[in-house]
Amino acid sequence: MSHLSERPEKPVVGVSMPHESAYLHVTGTALYTDDLVYRTKDTLHAYPVQVMKTRGRVTKLNTEPALAVPGVVRVLTAADVPGVNDAGIKHDEPLFPDVVMYHGHSVAWVLGDTLEAARLGAAAVEVEIDEEPSIMTLKEAIAAESFHGARPVMETGDIDAGFADSTHVFEGEFQFADQEHFYLETHAALAYVDENEQLFIQSSTQHPSETQEIVAHVLGLHSHEVTVQCLRMGGGFGGKEMQPHGFAAIAALGAKLTGRPVRLRLNRTQDLTMSGKRHGFHAKWKIGFDADGRIQALDATLVADGGWSLDLSEPVCARALCHIDNTYWIPNARVAGLIAKTNKVSNTAFRGFGGPQGMLVMEDILGRVAPKLGLDAMELRKRNFYQPGLGQHTPYGQPVTQAERISKVWEQVEEKGGIADRKREIAAFNAAHPHTKRSLAITGIKFGISFNLTAFNQAGALVLIYKDGSVLITHGGTEMGQGLHTKMLQVAATTLGIPLSKVRLAPTRTDKVPNTSATAASSGADLNGGAVKNACEQLRTRLLQVAASQLGSNAEDVRIVEGVARTLGSDKELAWDDLVRTAYFQRVQLSAAGFYRTQGLHWDAKTFRGSPFKYFSYGAAAAEVEVDGFTGKYQIRRVDIVHDVGDSLSPMIDIGQVEGGFVQGAGWLTLEDMRWDVSEGPNRGRLLTQAASTYKLPSFSEMPAEFNVSLMENAHEEGAVYGSKAVGEPPLMLAFCVREALRQAAAEFGPAGVSVELGAPATPESVYWAIQEARKGEGSEDAAAVNGTAVNGVSANGHVNGNGANGAVRTEVLSGA
Repeated sequence: MSHLSERPEKPVVGVSMPHESAYLHVTGTALYTDDLVYRTKDTLHAYPVQVMKTRGRVTKLNTEPALAVPGVVRVLTAADVPGVNDAGIKHDEPLFPDVVMYHGHSVAWVLGDTLEAARLGAAAVEVEIDEEPSIMTLKEAIAAESFHGARPVMETGDIDAGFADSTHVFEGEFQFADQEHFYLETHAALAYVDENEQLFIQSSTQHPSETQEIVAHVLGLHSHEVTVQCLRMGGGFGGKEMQPHGFAAIAALGAKLTGRPVRLRLNRTQDLTMSGKRHGFHAKWKIGFDADGRIQALDATLVADGGWSLDLSEPVCARALCHIDNTYWIPNARVAGLIAKTNKVSNTAFRGFGGPQGMLVMEDILGRVAPKLGLDAMELRKRNFYQPGLGQHTPYGQPVTQAERISKVWEQVEEKGGIADRKREIAAFNAAHPHTKRSLAITGIKFGISFNLTAFNQAGALVLIYKDGSVLITHGGTEMGQGLHTKMLQVAATTLGIPLSKVRLAPTRTDKVPNTSATAASSGADLNGGAVKNACEQLRTRLLQVAASQLGSNAEDVRIVEGVARTLGSDKELAWDDLVRTAYFQRVQLSAAGFYRTQGLHWDAKTFRGSPFKYFSYGAAAAEVEVDGFTGKYQIRRVDIVHDVGDSLSPMIDIGQVEGGFVQGAGWLTLEDMRWDVSEGPNRGRLLTQAASTYKLPSFSEMPAEFNVSLMENAHEEGAVYGSKAVGEPPLMLAFCVREALRQAAAEFGPAGVSVELGAPATPESVYWAIQEARKGEGSEDAAAVNGTAVNGVSANGHVNGNGANGAVRTEVLSGA
């Protein structure tokens, strides 16, 4: 067992405990960025001047009328920027643009003594633009070849030979929606200048170091002149990884120019119309199977809707390609990625970071073709699982370790969920109910953990021990409700061998731990846990020497357990507080900076080959649904999940993350239907779903009546902190089972063997239309191809003679665009 993963005697990790701020959350005493405004004197309020047109060059920007509004102090424009007028790492996001690129793009910001004064001032600013044609949809972007950024291609095996050896070949298209983060706390920043002209910024950000970097280059400063702190976030989900930087820069610029603190907080409508979403995708694919239903070849092109600027679209697209295989062995593949440039907000990171989009494409394919192959969808999936001991690797060349866990979690779901018995009960129910159908589906996940960019896989921590024995830790990760701070407290207490009550955690800030990576890619506990453990080990090593001198033994024979140092085989002991005090008087250093970098990673973005992930997380979930044939309305009757988190650092936290991730995934796949005005009218480009009243979020009424979550047992992860695995992102993809169950339930209204195309999100309306098509028999074995056209010489009925190694080739065209 590795040093990093080995647990000592009586560890604090592995103990179920509530979130470290749970009491503060439920009592309303937890402080967030905007709460600090009321503790800050003479704060100015920032309000955006948004242009409600989708694209056009600014021809007039008159700020004088705003300055005449009582309470308005200043209007910030591009002329005020002393450094670089850009809020992005790619330098394609002007902070104050001269070309409007999406509906609601802000071209100036008004500072007022009150928020109302700033709002009225913003309304008074006169802006005129010369409107230009815009691109709103992926279809429009593809037709216009409007792309930006990298165009990766992932290849493995021999794609032509793979299709030649295929007995069954299918082609199709699939387009699915974006998703709003809808964190409870909107984007917020508070900036002020101290007596040394240094900037201090409170920001709701997942990436304080990058916020610091962007603010510095906007203001023409060095990074050491800017300090960014994040107390906590009221949710982030990736939406606060890149996009807080510009808002922090606005607040910082205002503070620098006025000498007064500046507060910026978006209201909900502004947040929805100005911040990026999960990338919607369009996929075009061709897949081949042998006579037994095993995948032989895949040729696909994935187009991500990047919005107006690149943001994180390139790595999102790359991760989508890296996860299109999900849990399935694909010996021959060619998958290309493109990023569409559209006139929408700049889409950004969202829990799963492209992985869900890539995996959804494969799950949709298997769900659609299973009836065509005459196979139960569960059986088709199982036949294609990665198998242990065969040396199988992903399409980008990384060996699939622990492949046996793919089948193991699936089998545990089948057993714990009584799947075989319930399928028989469902069949009997469906036979007796012509207008209501039930279905049960299982899907699995394999999700890679680490940043694709190797350099990001590092972290730092600072641990201080005070003379009274109390401990303060600071690390580079941010807390957005996911429980990272709780886990870090447990790691520190475990490593030092002291009770949890001895340890306190300080807010994340750039002048304590520099050059940190974003709290993202599910790597927060892995990276920061490694750094905290490293710092604590340095301190423990020093203290063991002190304890040995007091106990008259060798340091190698001393153990610190539950706050007491003892020598093996002896009754002599030394209390932690006394040990620390003794160390102080012996002039032993009681602070340490820890560091961790993930070992064994390699990635070549140009060739799209390597091993970018430290390990894979696995899971499986089963969902049972009931669908009404008259309306498409449905309910999730039961969900059973088994998920692999290694040896859990904090089981209660991890189970909560699995539950929350699953619900958010179900929202994306079934409810959250973002709508934009794509007409040629005056409101083209306007986001139509601007509030919770029009954008449906999962609520209690959408929860499964029975929700069973288990963590995989005996799942130690060698080489990760205390044998644990990441938990943040992977559970979101467990929700694929809900959509697949809805697809199968819709098919129950049609003839046997019907192949159902289902929208994403699978809203009740989408399910209704799927039921209607199923009743027509569309996609069944004897039906014509859905779109009724020939592709590559294949007739519309899908039948063609071929010379495949396994016999006649059957090619069918499945729509879905």
